[in-house]
Amino acid sequence: MADNLGTEKMEYDYIIIGSGFGGSVSALRLSKKGYSVLVIEKGKWYKAEDFPKTNWNFRKWLWLPSLRFFGIMKLTIFKHVAVLSGTGVGGGSLVYANTLPIPKATFFETGSWSALLDWETELAPYYKEALRMLGATKNPKLFDGDLGLKKVAQKLGMEDKFDATNVAVYFGEENVTKKDPYFEGMGPERTGCNYCGACMTGCRNNSKNTLDKNYLYLAQKYGAEILAENEVYDVRPINGKDVASGYEVGIKTSTKLFAKKRKITSKGVIFSGGVLGSIKLLLKLRATSLPNISDRLGQDIRTNNETLVSVSSLDKDKNYSKGVAIGSILDTDENSHLEICRYSEGSNAWKLIHLPYVTGKTIFIRLGKVLVSLIKSPIDYFKIYFMNSWAKQTVVLLFMQTLDSTLRFKRNIFGSISSTVSTGKKPTPFVPESVQLIKEYSAAVNGVSTSFALETLAGIPSTAHILGGAVMGADSSEGVIDKNNKIFGYENLYIIDGSMISANPGVNPSLSITAIAERAMDQIHTKTNSLG
Repeated sequence: MADNLGTEKMEYDYIIIGSGFGGSVSALRLSKKGYSVLVIEKGKWYKAEDFPKTNWNFRKWLWLPSLRFFGIMKLTIFKHVAVLSGTGVGGGSLVYANTLPIPKATFFETGSWSALLDWETELAPYYKEALRMLGATKNPKLFDGDLGLKKVAQKLGMEDKFDATNVAVYFGEENVTKKDPYFEGMGPERTGCNYCGACMTGCRNNSKNTLDKNYLYLAQKYGAEILAENEVYDVRPINGKDVASGYEVGIKTSTKLFAKKRKITSKGVIFSGGVLGSIKLLLKLRATSLPNISDRLGQDIRTNNETLVSVSSLDKDKNYSKGVAIGSILDTDENSHLEICRYSEGSNAWKLIHLPYVTGKTIFIRLGKVLVSLIKSPIDYFKIYFMNSWAKQTVVLLFMQTLDSTLRFKRNIFGSISSTVSTGKKPTPFVPESVQLIKEYSAAVNGVSTSFALETLAGIPSTAHILGGAVMGADSSEGVIDKNNKIFGYENLYIIDGSMISANPGVNPSLSITAIAERAMDQIHTKTNSLG
């Protein structure tokens, strides 16, 4: 494994920037086809025992390099949305809730990519392969949080719309370690899930099927190298505008006080740093070394129309931390979904930035309602903030919609990214459908609802699924990449991550990113004397 400068060679067939779902798939499929591959990852390489026991361990949980925190979860705040994302070898798989739904038909039939192919048919075999590779299994056990959601479904006459989730988790025998159950012995040992609820702080039980245990693990067996704790700052054609000779890639250390820089060459480059990584870098490169990138770059950013609200039960005899991170889902209508998320017992840090959940058009109305809530129920809120185990008593309700609105990310004069509303209404944490569902769930579990202070104070929603910014199109006037994920205007440059998502999935997008990445890699032929 390459985890520091000086251990890797100087020239590759492909350099992959980022080790999340798109980058990991690319690494395996390209190395299996005979290409030399280097994966560059900004974050650390964590083993199971390295993950924090709770999210109070900020140094291992949060990615805040300015404070020397090099954890697996990053919070980025824009004018219109706050984004939760993953950092480390395995990318978002380290912190995601392992839920793998296939979107409804509207995802395949809308957006900039809809006229390019019959995507639902085209992607069907790749979804199947993605589910196999990620070890998708239906959650076999429902716990208190899930039963609360089922109770809501029953009350609303939607019990047939409630179901356990398909999740990337090895269940097996609880806490029993066995040889690789997925890849005929080529994969690592796995340990049966103990339903501790710690999926989103890093699985210490070796049960969660993170990318370092499937795609990346197998990619290394085929010769792929992984360079952790480094990031890319430049990509430019070796011979000026002539891309036939490949690209010079500038990299620098990401966890050192003083960054060390180095340049490596590659015939091809795949951008897989997620929306926050890829779009920021590509906007910089379009202004400098890659000027032919489409002007559509940074447009069609989607937030999955998400709302995140916490509900804390006042019933001390229940344990809402028990289970996989997301164990159940309720399809509330053709456009909307509700899931319950959990953290492990003791992971109570989120309560520090929570306020009573209220709605209102202005900050003054919302603050007034917060004050009223605290005055009306002081004992309940005191219990939430100071007495009970927050994670043990709390679920996070994740509401998602396929209804479309988009943002635009652009580079400002300081070199950072700012957001503007592009189409539709600006994202809001106060979606009417979600407000009613939150009330229903709170009643079902005898709970009190709270939300991120940012939502109350600024009216800015939070999302763990920022998508788009480098969407597909028929040409560069409609998109940044073609139907095979190639960047218009350049040879052997690809974007394969959440940036490529060209419509609103309305569900957790990791499976779709994996499937589209599988298809993109299927279009590249086995290595001969030149790249495909």
